[in-house]
Amino acid sequence: MSILFTKKNIDKKLVSEYLGNQFSYEFIDVIRIKPTPVEPFDLKDKSLIFTSINGVESFFESGFKPNEKFTEQNYNKIYCVGQKTKNAVRKYGFGTFKVKKHAQDLSKFIIQNSQGERFLHFCGNLALDVLDRALPLQNIYYKKIPVYETELLYPVVHDDFDVLVFFSPSGVRSFAKHNSLEGKKIFSIGLTTEKEIKNFTKQKIYTSHESNLDDLLQLIVKELS
Repeated sequence: MSILFTKKNIDKKLVSEYLGNQFSYEFIDVIRIKPTPVEPFDLKDKSLIFTSINGVESFFESGFKPNEKFTEQNYNKIYCVGQKTKNAVRKYGFGTFKVKKHAQDLSKFIIQNSQGERFLHFCGNLALDVLDRALPLQNIYYKKIPVYETELLYPVVHDDFDVLVFFSPSGVRSFAKHNSLEGKKIFSIGLTTEKEIKNFTKQKIYTSHESNLDDLLQLIVKELS
């Protein structure tokens, strides 16, 4: 059984450990990330949201420096979606105030617990509008700051694969422009990616509810073995 992972920059050693010689698999890139330099500005009185590793890296590469001294009045709380996003923040020496698996979960937490805060979301130009739709309706200050661009590559895949594995909504849109999802087993890294897949097929979708590669690979092995 052949598997196509629609992302090259993943832990191939982990993939090999889970899939071994049971399956054949390949990796392609369906999107390209380009940092968008942003002139650093004062983050005073703002809470920061990161929903991707790319957002974190582009934020710090632009030269932003949060105030991590929680005893001070202008301390910046950092909210993240996903463990890997949290790990990226920690790589730069900063801690996180709250981490949730999904943007929807983070939105609910903020509405219930952080009404008085003012939020800046450092993200890509194609970031989903989950937070953008929910927070302003609750009179919570929220602003997107694009710090990278996602370019859709629209590849044409000539080889026939039995299984497709997707990692982002934009990756789904890029792949589906010139390639069919019909007749394939389809795996998704998370719920937002699953929602995008449903725009292109009625096939059953197998989704990681932990939204990480380890859980996704466990799901693949379970469903294909």
